Amino acid sequence: MAKEELKSEKVSKKEASAKPDKKKEKSPAKSSGKSQKKQPNKVAKYFKDLKSEFKKVVWPTKKQVINNTMVVLVTILLIGVFVGLFDTLAGWLLKLVLNK
Repeated sequence: MAKEELKSEKVSKKEASAKPDKKKEKSPAKSSGKSQKKQPNKVAKYFKDLKSEFKKVVWPTKKQVINNTMVVLVTILLIGVFVGLFDTLAGWLLKLVLNK
């Protein structure tokens, strides 16, 4: 049992250190005239974060880009042919109905 008690004490100490006490933290607005730390430039931070995110991107290979482009072009062609045939057929049927 002594080992279990030690483990539970360690866990509770870790949890206590992981959760900062909000009462102890002072907000910058309520500081007693002390010099505040200079805020980092938000624009520079944005671009640093952007650069790090671009490093995480898995870019496709040239072969993958070509294959995906061909799939898109063939799909567009097939849908265009389908819509064109449907339009021609609908126009032909409408002329038959209206000419009677």
